[in-house]
Amino acid sequence: MERTNEPKIVLLVRLLNAIDEARHSFESLKDRIAEGTRRPSTRSLRRYLAVLSDAGFPWYFDRATNTYRFAGGYSLKRLDLSGGELFGLVALRSFGASLGGAIGQSIDEITEKLLGSSSNSAKAKAESGSPVAFRLSEIRLDAGGERAFGILTAAERASRSVEFVYHDKEGKSTTRVVDPYGFIVSGGRIYCVAYDQGRRDKRVFAVDNVTEARALVSTFVKPTDFDVEAYAAASISGVMHGGDLSSVRVRFAPRVAKAAIAARVVAERQISRQSDGAVEIDYRVADVDELVRWVLGWGSQAEIVDPRPARDRIAQLANDITVKYA
Repeated sequence: MERTNEPKIVLLVRLLNAIDEARHSFESLKDRIAEGTRRPSTRSLRRYLAVLSDAGFPWYFDRATNTYRFAGGYSLKRLDLSGGELFGLVALRSFGASLGGAIGQSIDEITEKLLGSSSNSAKAKAESGSPVAFRLSEIRLDAGGERAFGILTAAERASRSVEFVYHDKEGKSTTRVVDPYGFIVSGGRIYCVAYDQGRRDKRVFAVDNVTEARALVSTFVKPTDFDVEAYAAASISGVMHGGDLSSVRVRFAPRVAKAAIAARVVAERQISRQSDGAVEIDYRVADVDELVRWVLGWGSQAEIVDPRPARDRIAQLANDITVKYA
């Protein structure tokens, strides 16, 4: 039996790529798929070609050119992207570059693979630059954060529990055993939504506050009704969670009304357009104080109308700011 240092699947993939090039004879196919290792025998190459035929790949031998190729325009490499698809792909690439870090690198790698499988015209358009500029908080994890993120994402995919040391805002350190359910990217940080086995409830952990992470042998089953998008929907940052949702009504001046409508900071809201061009929006939020701080960023162009405790809270914050700058 013929011995090679390459797994059969590797040789078959090389053979597919060689046929896709549409320029190889039988003998040059041997050289092309060997790539520095031992050339397959005539018998082995015929067997590999038969495997591809049985798998449904429409290759044939073109006697006129003495080459192996695919029939009917079939190709493994060329993706015919529509204008909208190409725009989305290039925008995704720009989005990944704006994020940076591990997530940005993953986006860049997949877009590079897709562009590598695209037509030359698509590649040229993609290389000419993105038509979209994103202004996002850059995600930068240090070496420890990257390691923790890698362990947590791998554990989420494999449904394995993770043990780590967590350092909270006050600097207190606790050891946690969690089942990672998903991730939220917000404000330049990455958060892991997980079931905390010690506290028997879901918690949100800033990945850059995680150290000494290690995947455990034990596995878990994620609830079928868990959706990380839905979980984050009632919080502006996506990471603030409570029990019942609260309603907060905010009035935005006419000059910022369109911007306020466009800013879908939480999933549940009701918009009421006013006759003077202003807009009032009722937000359903998990954390009222988080919304209060967000409204403060609109300055005098936004006013909390209801409830009274939220109005009092923003008045207190405004007074504190006045005192600081007096």
